[in-house]
Amino acid sequence: MPRHSIPKIEYLRVQNYRALNDLELKNITPLTVFLGPNGSGKSTIFDVFAFLSECFTVGLRKAWDKRGRFRELRTRGADGPIIIELKYREKADSPLITYHLSITEDLKGPCVAEEWLQWRRGQHGKPFKFLDFKEGEGQAITGDMPDEKDKRDYEKLESREFIAVSTLGQFAKHPRVSALRRFITGWYLSYLTADNTRSLPEAGAQERLSPTGDNLPNVIQYLKEQHPPLLQKILNTLSRRVPRLEKVEASIMQDGRLLLQIKDAPFEQPILAKFASDGTLKMLAYLTVLYDPDPPQLVGIEEPENHLHPRLLPELAEECLAASANTQLMVTTHSPFFVDALKPEQVWVLYRDENGFTQARKTSEMRGIQDFINQGALLGQLWMEDYFDVGNPLKNSGMPKKN
Repeated sequence: MPRHSIPKIEYLRVQNYRALNDLELKNITPLTVFLGPNGSGKSTIFDVFAFLSECFTVGLRKAWDKRGRFRELRTRGADGPIIIELKYREKADSPLITYHLSITEDLKGPCVAEEWLQWRRGQHGKPFKFLDFKEGEGQAITGDMPDEKDKRDYEKLESREFIAVSTLGQFAKHPRVSALRRFITGWYLSYLTADNTRSLPEAGAQERLSPTGDNLPNVIQYLKEQHPPLLQKILNTLSRRVPRLEKVEASIMQDGRLLLQIKDAPFEQPILAKFASDGTLKMLAYLTVLYDPDPPQLVGIEEPENHLHPRLLPELAEECLAASANTQLMVTTHSPFFVDALKPEQVWVLYRDENGFTQARKTSEMRGIQDFINQGALLGQLWMEDYFDVGNPLKNSGMPKKN
């Protein structure tokens, strides 16, 4: 059954973040897919979510230093702050909340120049900020349903590099702020590779796949112990995608490490994961994420087509579509086969403009695309046949077609 209470991002604006000089995405869907030429900005959008998540989990300074500070992060030629703005709903019938984060740098390091949360309680009336901070100090309205008339508490953080939502969100008196903090800290961004899934980790059940996938045996062990029907569902799905696959098991070795074994139906003995195909392991890893019994509220997957047979990609897209009832998914891809299973409103094409900055066009807003879909065309086919207005790396650097 779909979960109706999960937060969903509906809008994203990013300014001065690498090639994202001023990018705005409206009406973001539960499954959102980004495609485009190499260097068009797909990975940069992905990194915006990773950066924001790391700001909340390991702190702004570590996330900042990891990316080379302003020297590497800020758009070349820009002199303003880096700004990330999200509009989201905590659940389908909740008011739209805007979260604005502006980051700059001084001689001491990164600092939060401005941070605020804004909403409008009813259908009418002016939106107001129920959290409003500048350079480490500001005001916040407590309570479950903050109202403009409510009392504002003054707060001062210990450092200007602290994120107010991350700090105040630890206190029960700020439930709306706490909800955003839980949302962002719970994001799962996948950078998994088939090689990492072949690891031999220490035994011990783990609930969620790591970003690199190196604890896949631990997750299989957890599902086997705590959710055996769900593990069977994953294996049934995998066996439909990978012919004659019969069983996957995580066994504890004498030295205390976990060994992942995969059994094909024609053979009596299973093989070790290190001898299994890349595609089998990656599909298994993705299914453990998409079938998570307590899924992350946002999942990001980069280029899932690597090491997967093209015929498996529409199937994986269908799995992503089903999972989007319970979590929001952001996917980057180069594969028309993956895109074939999608609707135009779910797909954004990225390209660089004449100044080298990333721009985005939703395929549903391109002339004629929906008409072709209505007549039975597939979106990936239209992409490959150059019906999209942008995104062809062999024509005008992927920029809009000239009339």
